[in-house]
Amino acid sequence: MAWIMLFIAGLLEVVWAYFMKQSEGFTRPGATAITLVAMIASFGLLAAAMRSLPLGVAYMMWTGIGAVGAFIVGVMVLGEQAGAMRMAAAALIVGGLVLMKLSTPN
Repeated sequence: MAWIMLFIAGLLEVVWAYFMKQSEGFTRPGATAITLVAMIASFGLLAAAMRSLPLGVAYMMWTGIGAVGAFIVGVMVLGEQAGAMRMAAAALIVGGLVLMKLSTPN
């Protein structure tokens, strides 16, 4: 269950990052509200997952899911550049996440 909560927390990190961008510096109330709600939910699920997962593992997985997810949303939704080096960097992060998961007994 901790891994599921952690995965959802990571997805919510992508949501709040996207809506923070859409809030235009917290000047758009709707996007700002979604940002804050998603942040609280993401942190809450991360904290719950940390009850049974090691700190380093949980935090790395959360930030990695958020980073790669935000990169994907940036490219697919916002039209940001997806050059070869950026794709390789994202692939290295995903590789690190897979290795971290495989090396964790929980």
